[in-house]
Amino acid sequence: MLTAEQIESFVADGFVRVPNAFPAALAAECRNLLWKQLDVDPDDSSTWTREVVRLGLRGDDAFVQSANTPALVEAYDQLVGAGRWRPLDMVGTFPIRFPVDRDPEQAEDYGWHIDASFLSPEGVAAMSSGQDWEGELPLVPPDYDRIFRSNLVSRGRALLVLLLYSDTGERDAPTLIRVGSHLDVPPLLAPYGAEGTYLACRDVGADRPLAMATGRAGDAYLCHPFLVHTPITNTGTSPRFMAQPSLQPTGEFDLDRADGQYVPVERAIRAGLARG
Repeated sequence: MLTAEQIESFVADGFVRVPNAFPAALAAECRNLLWKQLDVDPDDSSTWTREVVRLGLRGDDAFVQSANTPALVEAYDQLVGAGRWRPLDMVGTFPIRFPVDRDPEQAEDYGWHIDASFLSPEGVAAMSSGQDWEGELPLVPPDYDRIFRSNLVSRGRALLVLLLYSDTGERDAPTLIRVGSHLDVPPLLAPYGAEGTYLACRDVGADRPLAMATGRAGDAYLCHPFLVHTPITNTGTSPRFMAQPSLQPTGEFDLDRADGQYVPVERAIRAGLARG
Protein backbone atom coordinates (compact mmCIF):
# COMPACT_ATOMS: atom_id res chain seq x y z
CA MET A 1 0.00 0.00 0.00
CA LEU A 2 1.31 3.42 -0.94
CA THR A 3 1.65 5.84 1.95
CA ALA A 4 0.10 9.30 1.88
CA GLU A 5 3.62 10.67 1.43
CA GLN A 6 4.24 8.45 -1.60
CA ILE A 7 0.98 9.54 -3.18
CA GLU A 8 1.83 13.21 -2.70
CA SER A 9 5.27 12.52 -4.18
CA PHE A 10 3.59 10.96 -7.22
CA VAL A 11 1.44 14.06 -7.70
CA ALA A 12 4.43 16.40 -7.35
CA ASP A 13 7.18 14.37 -9.04
CA GLY A 14 5.22 12.24 -11.51
CA PHE A 15 6.34 8.80 -10.39
CA VAL A 16 6.61 6.46 -7.43
CA ARG A 17 8.85 3.45 -6.93
CA VAL A 18 7.26 0.27 -5.57
CA PRO A 19 10.05 -1.91 -4.10
CA ASN A 20 9.49 -5.67 -4.27
CA ALA A 21 6.40 -5.16 -6.39
CA PHE A 22 6.78 -8.76 -7.57
CA PRO A 23 9.08 -11.59 -6.42
CA ALA A 24 12.69 -11.67 -7.60
CA ALA A 25 12.17 -15.33 -8.56
CA LEU A 26 9.35 -14.28 -10.88
CA ALA A 27 11.60 -11.61 -12.38
CA ALA A 28 14.21 -14.31 -13.06
CA GLU A 29 11.59 -16.50 -14.76
CA CYS A 30 10.56 -13.60 -17.00
CA ARG A 31 14.18 -12.82 -17.76
CA ASN A 32 14.83 -16.42 -18.82
CA LEU A 33 11.84 -16.35 -21.16
CA LEU A 34 13.17 -13.19 -22.79
CA TRP A 35 16.66 -14.70 -23.16
CA LYS A 36 15.10 -17.57 -25.10
CA GLN A 37 13.26 -15.17 -27.37
CA LEU A 38 16.44 -13.19 -28.01
CA ASP A 39 18.27 -16.26 -29.31
CA VAL A 40 21.64 -15.17 -27.91
CA ASP A 41 23.85 -16.84 -25.31
CA PRO A 42 23.42 -15.37 -21.81
CA ASP A 43 26.89 -16.63 -20.90
CA ASP A 44 28.74 -15.40 -24.00
CA SER A 45 28.89 -11.62 -24.33
CA SER A 46 30.38 -11.97 -27.82
CA THR A 47 26.85 -12.84 -28.97
CA TRP A 48 25.50 -9.56 -27.61
CA THR A 49 26.03 -7.73 -30.86
CA ARG A 50 23.21 -5.18 -30.67
CA GLU A 51 22.79 -2.23 -28.36
CA VAL A 52 19.07 -2.65 -27.86
CA VAL A 53 16.39 -5.08 -29.00
CA ARG A 54 12.74 -4.16 -28.55
CA LEU A 55 10.50 -7.18 -28.10
CA GLY A 56 6.73 -6.97 -28.34
CA LEU A 57 3.87 -8.08 -26.13
CA ARG A 58 3.75 -11.31 -24.14
CA GLY A 59 0.87 -12.98 -22.35
CA ASP A 60 2.79 -15.72 -20.52
CA ASP A 61 1.56 -16.31 -16.98
CA ALA A 62 4.87 -15.13 -15.50
CA PHE A 63 4.64 -11.72 -17.15
CA VAL A 64 0.95 -11.25 -16.38
CA GLN A 65 1.54 -12.21 -12.75
CA SER A 66 4.43 -9.76 -12.45
CA ALA A 67 2.19 -6.87 -13.52
CA ASN A 68 -0.83 -7.77 -11.37
CA THR A 69 0.51 -8.58 -7.91
CA PRO A 70 -1.51 -7.49 -4.87
CA ALA A 71 0.99 -4.68 -4.21
CA LEU A 72 0.61 -3.30 -7.72
CA VAL A 73 -3.16 -3.75 -7.85
CA GLU A 74 -3.51 -1.76 -4.63
CA ALA A 75 -1.21 0.95 -5.98
CA TYR A 76 -3.17 1.12 -9.26
CA ASP A 77 -6.35 1.57 -7.23
CA GLN A 78 -4.77 4.34 -5.17
CA LEU A 79 -3.40 6.31 -8.14
CA VAL A 80 -6.09 5.72 -10.78
CA GLY A 81 -9.14 4.72 -8.76
CA ALA A 82 -10.70 1.35 -7.99
CA GLY A 83 -12.60 0.03 -11.00
CA ARG A 84 -11.10 2.67 -13.28
CA TRP A 85 -8.32 0.58 -14.86
CA ARG A 86 -8.08 -2.67 -16.78
CA PRO A 87 -5.93 -5.55 -15.48
CA LEU A 88 -2.90 -6.16 -17.67
CA ASP A 89 -3.40 -9.34 -19.69
CA MET A 90 -0.45 -8.63 -22.00
CA VAL A 91 2.88 -7.14 -20.94
CA GLY A 92 5.40 -5.22 -23.04
CA THR A 93 7.11 -3.81 -24.82
CA PHE A 94 10.55 -4.96 -23.65
CA PRO A 95 13.49 -2.72 -24.57
CA ILE A 96 16.42 -4.99 -23.72
CA ARG A 97 19.67 -3.03 -23.53
CA PHE A 98 23.08 -4.62 -23.85
CA PRO A 99 26.34 -3.10 -22.55
CA VAL A 100 28.08 -0.69 -24.93
CA ASP A 101 31.07 1.62 -24.72
CA ARG A 102 29.24 4.88 -25.41
CA ASP A 103 28.07 7.86 -23.42
CA PRO A 104 24.56 7.53 -21.93
CA GLU A 105 23.03 10.14 -24.26
CA GLN A 106 24.34 8.29 -27.32
CA ALA A 107 21.64 5.62 -27.10
CA GLU A 108 20.27 4.70 -30.52
CA ASP A 109 16.79 5.76 -29.45
CA TYR A 110 17.74 8.61 -27.09
CA GLY A 111 15.05 11.25 -26.99
CA TRP A 112 12.92 12.99 -24.38
CA HIS A 113 9.27 12.02 -24.78
CA ILE A 114 6.03 10.99 -23.14
CA ASP A 115 4.58 7.63 -24.09
CA ALA A 116 1.62 8.27 -26.37
CA SER A 117 -1.74 6.95 -25.29
CA PHE A 118 -3.74 6.44 -28.50
CA LEU A 119 -3.44 6.31 -32.28
CA SER A 120 -4.40 8.89 -34.86
CA PRO A 121 -6.82 7.67 -37.57
CA GLU A 122 -3.80 7.25 -39.81
CA GLY A 123 -2.11 5.28 -37.06
CA VAL A 124 -5.09 2.96 -36.64
CA ALA A 125 -4.95 2.14 -40.34
CA ALA A 126 -1.20 1.62 -40.26
CA MET A 127 -1.22 -0.57 -37.17
CA SER A 128 -4.02 -2.82 -38.45
CA SER A 129 -2.03 -3.84 -41.52
CA GLY A 130 -0.55 -7.06 -40.15
CA GLN A 131 1.91 -5.80 -37.53
CA ASP A 132 3.19 -8.67 -35.37
CA TRP A 133 2.99 -7.22 -31.87
CA GLU A 134 4.52 -10.29 -30.24
CA GLY A 135 7.81 -10.42 -32.14
CA GLU A 136 10.64 -7.93 -32.45
CA LEU A 137 9.47 -4.37 -33.02
CA PRO A 138 11.19 -1.40 -34.67
CA LEU A 139 13.32 0.52 -32.22
CA VAL A 140 11.64 3.76 -33.29
CA PRO A 141 8.36 3.27 -35.18
CA PRO A 142 8.32 4.91 -38.62
CA ASP A 143 6.23 8.08 -38.87
CA TYR A 144 5.71 8.01 -35.11
CA ASP A 145 4.87 11.72 -35.02
CA ARG A 146 1.92 11.14 -37.38
CA ILE A 147 0.75 7.91 -35.76
CA PHE A 148 0.80 8.53 -32.00
CA ARG A 149 -1.31 10.95 -29.97
CA SER A 150 -1.85 12.18 -26.43
CA ASN A 151 -4.60 14.40 -25.11
CA LEU A 152 -5.36 16.26 -21.91
CA VAL A 153 -7.38 13.44 -20.31
CA SER A 154 -4.79 10.84 -21.36
CA ARG A 155 -7.22 8.82 -23.43
CA GLY A 156 -6.11 5.18 -23.44
CA ARG A 157 -3.39 5.41 -20.77
CA ALA A 158 -3.85 5.58 -17.01
CA LEU A 159 -0.20 4.99 -16.06
CA LEU A 160 3.15 4.15 -17.57
CA VAL A 161 4.40 1.09 -15.68
CA LEU A 162 8.09 0.19 -15.57
CA LEU A 163 8.72 -3.39 -14.44
CA LEU A 164 12.36 -4.15 -13.62
CA TYR A 165 13.26 -7.74 -14.46
CA SER A 166 16.96 -7.26 -13.75
CA ASP A 167 18.92 -5.32 -11.15
CA THR A 168 19.27 -1.82 -12.58
CA GLY A 169 21.95 0.50 -11.25
CA GLU A 170 22.99 3.90 -12.55
CA ARG A 171 25.16 2.35 -15.29
CA ASP A 172 22.60 -0.27 -16.35
CA ALA A 173 20.46 1.89 -18.67
CA PRO A 174 17.92 3.11 -16.11
CA THR A 175 15.15 5.22 -17.56
CA LEU A 176 16.10 8.89 -17.12
CA ILE A 177 13.29 11.05 -15.76
CA ARG A 178 12.67 14.79 -15.64
CA VAL A 179 11.21 15.07 -12.16
CA GLY A 180 7.95 17.00 -12.14
CA SER A 181 7.84 17.35 -15.93
CA HIS A 182 4.33 15.88 -16.02
CA LEU A 183 3.15 19.24 -14.68
CA ASP A 184 4.55 21.02 -17.74
CA VAL A 185 2.60 18.91 -20.22
CA PRO A 186 -1.10 19.72 -19.55
CA PRO A 187 -0.93 23.35 -20.80
CA LEU A 188 0.72 22.10 -23.99
CA LEU A 189 -2.00 19.51 -24.66
CA ALA A 190 -5.00 21.61 -23.62
CA PRO A 191 -5.33 23.52 -26.94
CA TYR A 192 -5.71 20.28 -28.91
CA GLY A 193 -8.86 19.05 -27.18
CA ALA A 194 -10.05 15.47 -27.48
CA GLU A 195 -8.26 14.97 -30.80
CA GLY A 196 -4.90 15.42 -29.12
CA THR A 197 -1.53 15.73 -30.81
CA TYR A 198 1.93 14.25 -30.96
CA LEU A 199 3.85 16.28 -28.40
CA ALA A 200 7.54 16.89 -29.05
CA CYS A 201 9.18 16.95 -25.62
CA ARG A 202 12.85 17.71 -26.22
CA ASP A 203 12.62 20.95 -24.24
CA VAL A 204 9.64 20.15 -22.00
CA GLY A 205 10.80 20.23 -18.40
CA ALA A 206 14.42 20.69 -19.48
CA ASP A 207 15.17 22.84 -16.42
CA ARG A 208 13.85 20.25 -13.97
CA PRO A 209 16.01 17.90 -11.87
CA LEU A 210 16.78 14.42 -13.17
CA ALA A 211 16.17 11.03 -11.57
CA MET A 212 17.07 7.52 -12.64
CA ALA A 213 14.65 4.59 -12.42
CA THR A 214 17.11 2.33 -10.62
CA GLY A 215 16.21 -0.65 -8.48
CA ARG A 216 16.35 -4.36 -7.89
CA ALA A 217 14.76 -7.04 -10.01
CA GLY A 218 11.13 -7.10 -8.87
CA ASP A 219 10.83 -3.36 -8.32
CA ALA A 220 8.35 -1.28 -10.32
CA TYR A 221 7.93 2.38 -11.14
CA LEU A 222 4.43 3.78 -11.60
CA CYS A 223 4.63 6.91 -13.72
CA HIS A 224 2.13 9.61 -14.58
CA PRO A 225 1.22 9.30 -18.27
CA PHE A 226 2.66 12.78 -18.92
CA LEU A 227 6.07 12.13 -17.34
CA VAL A 228 8.89 13.15 -19.70
CA HIS A 229 11.67 10.56 -19.88
CA THR A 230 14.31 9.07 -22.15
CA PRO A 231 16.29 5.85 -22.55
CA ILE A 232 20.06 5.94 -22.11
CA THR A 233 22.81 3.49 -22.99
CA ASN A 234 23.84 0.57 -20.84
CA THR A 235 27.40 1.27 -19.72
CA GLY A 236 27.42 -1.56 -17.20
CA THR A 237 28.36 -5.20 -17.65
CA SER A 238 25.02 -7.04 -17.85
CA PRO A 239 21.95 -6.65 -20.08
CA ARG A 240 19.06 -4.63 -18.68
CA PHE A 241 15.63 -6.31 -18.82
CA MET A 242 12.51 -4.20 -18.33
CA ALA A 243 8.91 -3.98 -19.49
CA GLN A 244 7.04 -0.74 -20.03
CA PRO A 245 3.35 -1.60 -20.31
CA SER A 246 0.53 0.89 -20.40
CA LEU A 247 -2.09 0.53 -17.70
CA GLN A 248 -5.30 1.25 -19.58
CA PRO A 249 -8.26 3.09 -18.06
CA THR A 250 -11.85 1.90 -18.23
CA GLY A 251 -12.96 5.41 -19.17
CA GLU A 252 -11.44 8.87 -19.31
CA PHE A 253 -10.07 11.00 -16.52
CA ASP A 254 -12.43 13.75 -15.41
CA LEU A 255 -10.89 17.12 -14.61
CA ASP A 256 -14.16 18.73 -13.50
CA ARG A 257 -15.79 16.31 -11.09
CA ALA A 258 -18.93 17.62 -9.42
CA ASP A 259 -17.88 16.15 -6.08
CA GLY A 260 -14.31 17.44 -6.34
CA GLN A 261 -12.94 13.98 -5.53
CA TYR A 262 -9.98 13.61 -7.88
CA VAL A 263 -7.63 10.66 -8.09
CA PRO A 264 -3.89 11.44 -7.98
CA VAL A 265 -3.44 11.27 -11.77
CA GLU A 266 -6.23 13.83 -12.19
CA ARG A 267 -4.88 15.99 -9.37
CA ALA A 268 -1.54 16.26 -11.15
CA ILE A 269 -3.15 17.24 -14.45
CA ARG A 270 -5.20 19.90 -12.68
CA ALA A 271 -2.08 21.15 -10.91
CA GLY A 272 -0.37 21.51 -14.28
CA LEU A 273 -3.31 23.59 -15.46
CA ALA A 274 -3.13 25.67 -12.25
CA ARG A 275 -6.57 24.47 -11.19
CA GLY A 276 -5.22 23.18 -7.88
